Order: sequence, then C-alpha cells, then structure tokens
Amino acid sequence: MLNIALFGPPGAGKGTQSEFLIKRYNLFYISTGDLLRKEMAGKTKLGLEAQSIIAAGGLVSDEIIVQIIEKTITDNTGCNGFLFDGFPRTYIQAYILEGLMLKLHTSLSCLISLKVPEEESVRRLLKRGATSGRSDDNESVIRNRLREYNQKTLPVLQFYRDKGICTEVDGTRSIDEVTAQITELVSAELSKRLFNVVLFGYPGSGRGSQGKALAKKFDLEYIATGPMLDAEIKRGTELGKKIVALYENGQLVPDEIVVPLIEQKLAASKGVKGYIFKGFPRTLVQSYILDGLLQKRGSSISKIIEIEVPTLELIRRLDERSKTDACMPYDNATSKIVKRLSEHETKTVPVIEKYNQLHGVTKIDGMGSFDEVLARIAAEIDSGLKSMR
Repeated sequence: MLNIALFGPPGAGKGTQSEFLIKRYNLFYISTGDLLRKEMAGKTKLGLEAQSIIAAGGLVSDEIIVQIIEKTITDNTGCNGFLFDGFPRTYIQAYILEGLMLKLHTSLSCLISLKVPEEESVRRLLKRGATSGRSDDNESVIRNRLREYNQKTLPVLQFYRDKGICTEVDGTRSIDEVTAQITELVSAELSKRLFNVVLFGYPGSGRGSQGKALAKKFDLEYIATGPMLDAEIKRGTELGKKIVALYENGQLVPDEIVVPLIEQKLAASKGVKGYIFKGFPRTLVQSYILDGLLQKRGSSISKIIEIEVPTLELIRRLDERSKTDACMPYDNATSKIVKRLSEHETKTVPVIEKYNQLHGVTKIDGMGSFDEVLARIAAEIDSGLKSMR
C-alpha cells in the first residue's frame, strides 16, 4: 500500500495537492475532522462518544480517533493506500499511527511537508479571507493557528525525519511546480517497492503453470513450496522422506518444514522486482508468517488473486494429471484428491476471506485455454503495477 501523510501550515496548499494525490494514486483521503463529523452524523457509537465530549467543551481523545481511523482503513481496502491530512498532529499520535499501521500489516510510505514561510501563509490566507467571508481568516487568528501548527508539528516532522521518510517541498512555487515535485517524490518511493502477488486456487486450478508463466512475463521471482519440497525429495534427505510420507497420506507439509525453506528463498533473492507466491500461505498461521517475512524486508502483499474452477472440473484435471509425468503423490487416488480439496476448503478458504477483508481478493475465471486464463490474470497484475508506479 502507498500511505502518505501530507503536512503544511494553513495556506500551504494542502487541499489542492491532496486532490491530486487522491486521483493520481487512487488513495483514500483521511482527515480526522471529516471522519469525526461523519461518525457523529451517522450516530455511531464512536460518533456519539465524540459528540458528548465536544458538547462538554472537551477534546476528542486519541483512543476514539485511532478507532475511527482503523475502522475507516479496514472498510476501504479497495484503494491503493491512504492519504493522511492533519494526522498525526502530535508526537504521541505519530507513535499511535505507527502501531496502527503495524497492526494492519502496512506502514507509512512517506511524509511530505509543504514548506511555506509564515508571512507567505498570512498573505495567502488574508487574500482568501477577502473573498471567503470566513471569520477565522483574520491576521490575529491566522498567526495563532500558525503558532499552534509549528509548536505541535515540528516534533512530528522530526519523528519522521529520524525514520528517513520525511521530505520537504517548497510550497511557495506554482501549483504545477509543487505537484511536479510531489510526483517525483512519490515515483521514487514506488520504484523502491516490491510487487508481491499471492496466487490462490484449489489444487488443479492451474496455479503452478500460471504462476511460472506470470513470473516470467513480469520478471518476478516465483516462490512455490512444491518445487522446494520436491528438491528435498530428489536429494533423498531425511526431510525429503518425511515430505513423501505426508504426501502419500494426502496431508499438508507442516510449517516447521515449509517456513525455513521460504525464508531461505527470500534471503537468497537479490535485486528482484517482486515475488509470486504459490502454495503459500495455505493456513491462517502461514498468512501471518508471510506478512511478517515481507515486513522484515520493508515490503507487503501487493495483489491477491484467486483462480476459480468448478469442483467437478478440478477432479477431472487432477485425475488426468495422475496419468502423466506431472503426477503428484496425492493425485494417485480419488480419496486423496477429495481430501486435498477438503483441506483447501477448511484451511485455505479462511485465509482468502481474511485477505479479502484486509486487502481485497481478485477472482479470476480459471476456465478456458491456458492462454485465455493467463491473459485475464496478466491484465490484473498489469493494472496493479501501473497503479503502483
């Protein structure tokens, strides 16, 4: 996800640049003031709590604010990321946002600070006040607002400078020039990001062949548990013998075997543009493990795709595969095939549902020729790459 915090004193032009960022990168706009008003208008539990505090002349607590922001993020997973305007406002809120991002398996990509001298801000706001009719557009109120902004914001900017993700932009330039500077910054950030795809589908859906073809087409690293496990079997290792026994019983290979192999593969990959994961994660536990493995590398899941194929067609395909050199140990009996399909239903479908809640899952029709299915998936990945860049 692309998550940006946009800062700037009153009159810096944040509204104009926010509109650009939202449209250009398909971001969801998060302003704590707007969110509070929406919750209060909807008379939600949090909205009513906030309303009672405001009515009593108090300030809405960080505890309420963070719950509203978390709810907003989880309810809007279809966007490419979020644009935070006016949050975090304090040093403590910076820590709160960091914790919230970690909980949601993402992070703040960058903080962009529009730098405008105080006298220029005052000039702009007084000019606006001449036509806006706003009572707060007078010099005394303006200077108080600027003083409060500087007192609260400077520690926040330093917090993100220390993390290396705070960049200042000269806000005194023309709108087009400021937009160009911001575009350059965001493009540089996106160029450092890995594009990671998780490919789901029942056994027999074509994930393996499609995953390899997609990795080659988009120059991504293909990571599949199957080939790694097969390599152990071919080498005749003790680990390989354990894997064969599990296959013959139609069982999933446990995390104690799979995870170290995945981690070794990630560690050995240098200079890659991203990964296509096939066969991992298969369980809810593995989904948390994958999130952690990627987060250790400053990355996250970019696209989740599920290839859909009717059950009878899956059984037909797996039965046909059992008569070829591509036969897997669990293909050689109908009972084993059914067991594998059933395990996917009980263990992997909940993973897909979890990801659908957090990120959104793209469903792809797996029926038709190999090239037809490949074209459908490739179109989705191409779209994701373009929006990311």
